[in-house]
Amino acid sequence: MTQLGNGLFSAKDYEDALSVKEAELAMDRRLDASEFDILATQSNLAGTYGRLGRLEEANRIVRDVYSGYSKILGEEHEVTLTTANNYASSLNGLQRFKEAKALLRRTMPVARRAVGEGHRLTLKMRWSYAQTLYKDPSATLDDLREAVTKLEDTERIARRVLGSAHPDVAGIERALRNARAVLRSRTE
Repeated sequence: MTQLGNGLFSAKDYEDALSVKEAELAMDRRLDASEFDILATQSNLAGTYGRLGRLEEANRIVRDVYSGYSKILGEEHEVTLTTANNYASSLNGLQRFKEAKALLRRTMPVARRAVGEGHRLTLKMRWSYAQTLYKDPSATLDDLREAVTKLEDTERIARRVLGSAHPDVAGIERALRNARAVLRSRTE
């Protein structure tokens, strides 16, 4: 079922993927699957809800998945940290920037300690944090300056670690251009 659901998702057939993923979750629960397997299925389900524009439902699930992974794997596990970043992205999608900022401020230092400053996950969290700052309509000038500085540092590290051709580097560069444009528009 996992492969079928993931295949439908990859084919952008999100409605059918949703049906399969919901059935998979029900089956996991009925067959008393491990907590870890249930969380993985829920995570996939949240991604499908997100693609269908059902952002509140996706956010509730990813919040629960983050909480579950925190309990069974611990705060410093890479899966937990990845889910924290997904949760922050979900909050950003709902324009709940204050919550996303608080979550990332709490988890970025954990990621740096657990996986290192140059790890792709840490870079993605820094990127998400900067986006949280500059996309917030209520961002202060200090927030916007922090976003630009964070993206400049992140871009430099990502280019060194991942290489100039890596898609994350291109994404960070786009975010940096956007953050600079927002800052420029607010200071002119």
